[in-house]
Amino acid sequence: MDFILPLLTSFLFSFVAIRLSKPIAIKAGLVDVPNQRKLHVGAIPLVGGIGIYISILTASMIFIDQSRELNIYHVAAALVLFLGALDDRNDLSVKLRIIAQVIVASLMIFGTELYFTSLGHILGSVELSLGIFGAMFTVIAIIAGINAINMMDGIDGLAGSVSLIACIGLAFLLHRADSYWLLLPVLFISSLMAYLMFNLGWHRSLTKVFMGDAGNMFIGLTIVWLMVVGVEDSEPAFRPVTCLYLIAIPLMDMVAIMFRRIKKGRSPFLADREHLHHIFERAGFSRKQTLLIITSICIVFAIVGCWSEIAQVPEWIMFTMFIGIFLLYNWTLQNIWTVLKKIRQNQA
Repeated sequence: MDFILPLLTSFLFSFVAIRLSKPIAIKAGLVDVPNQRKLHVGAIPLVGGIGIYISILTASMIFIDQSRELNIYHVAAALVLFLGALDDRNDLSVKLRIIAQVIVASLMIFGTELYFTSLGHILGSVELSLGIFGAMFTVIAIIAGINAINMMDGIDGLAGSVSLIACIGLAFLLHRADSYWLLLPVLFISSLMAYLMFNLGWHRSLTKVFMGDAGNMFIGLTIVWLMVVGVEDSEPAFRPVTCLYLIAIPLMDMVAIMFRRIKKGRSPFLADREHLHHIFERAGFSRKQTLLIITSICIVFAIVGCWSEIAQVPEWIMFTMFIGIFLLYNWTLQNIWTVLKKIRQNQA
């Protein structure tokens, strides 16, 4: 399949949509204003996600054969984008956001009749079937994916880069299976590249924009949905455990920080500055260094996941390894300042 024209078209649509949306966003008050937690300079337009959605919607109508499942995806994506834009504008309550995310996830699941039916052989020779809990598990997975990407959006380029890596991994795995959904992550790759040009300021003529909750939610929904169809297609493109490796850092960071918040007696959804990227910054790394380090780790996880899928590494080994890495990750973050102090003492 020739990807050049879809890539160029999606990139162009995203670039133009973001550029044209900025003045509209400013007039509508859809901007991110600095506060105690947000340390950027000036009011930044929150149009990255909107531009990416316009690009994906338009390009997919041109290059992807229309189907009922694709149309339901577009409707659900529009709803979650609208929800995110409302949150960007009015700062919605956590309860309202979660309820709306459940509704959107349910629309996709029951509209397409696609959901995780099994977790594979992650416990050994016996398949862990989800049975009647499959739809419920998938709703939880979609909500987790949405919020995992959202929590990564703390420094310039991070959420976009993490999402880009996940989409590249998904495109690679779906290509091996010649999946109907292959072009969707391909379109996202070029759309995200256009967004990152603005977000990272690749040229002084490109005014900074943010993805906003609209973009985070939309992309998180899409990534998990592509995982569902990749696992549950008539000819599966990959196994359920591989999904963990494609969004390893966002997932581990979300679970670890929610655990720490609960341990401190706080709401797991209460925003703070204790995410992985914040810890890197407080440890003395610049934002560019932090972005490079975390992105590199994400690339390593994605490569390991894709290689393990190709080599058909037993699922229980992949799962055990992932859990072991997560436990080490969680312990390190809980004891990070002690660890850093010992490292500095050894360097002295």
